[in-house]
Amino acid sequence: METRQDVTQLLSQLRAGRREAFDELLDVAYADLRQLARRHLNRERADHTLNATALVHEAYLRLVDYRDLAWNDRTHFFAVAAQAMRRVLSNYARDRNAQKRGGKQARVTLHDDDVKQEHSFENIIALDDALKQLEAVNERACRIVECRFFGGLTVDETAEALGISPATVARDWRMARAWLKREFRR
Repeated sequence: METRQDVTQLLSQLRAGRREAFDELLDVAYADLRQLARRHLNRERADHTLNATALVHEAYLRLVDYRDLAWNDRTHFFAVAAQAMRRVLSNYARDRNAQKRGGKQARVTLHDDDVKQEHSFENIIALDDALKQLEAVNERACRIVECRFFGGLTVDETAEALGISPATVARDWRMARAWLKREFRR
């Protein structure tokens, strides 16, 4: 497991322009990224063909594009990593669903507790589509859903990652869940 200080130092080095620090960051944070990937995959169907290692590697390829991002801290890094994993899984689901064609969309429920749920490709696509719509209406609420649901961050960690108050996170989290629930009923 990485130490907070190691990640923070590497992120500082990245901000200072040392591009090699990004690869070192992956080495230091790899175990935590795999744990985050396992959390994502626990919500997927049991016979998913991606494993935690593959998901981390796919997300890393996306994170390389953000190498020059002004990383705030460890929490910010893991929030962006969670977002990258979400995109990998939703793109994977879209590709697989395009091969299958058909099927009905099922409702996806967002809970505060980290309950293991299995989602079909259609569920992942529906959630991704709904999050894109939410992002158009309220970008901050979308980021909160990504941090909380996909990143597994607490209210306080989400507030820290997004630079807002915990009360704002809690309020927007409730609003986003209600908004998504209404969208899935349609």
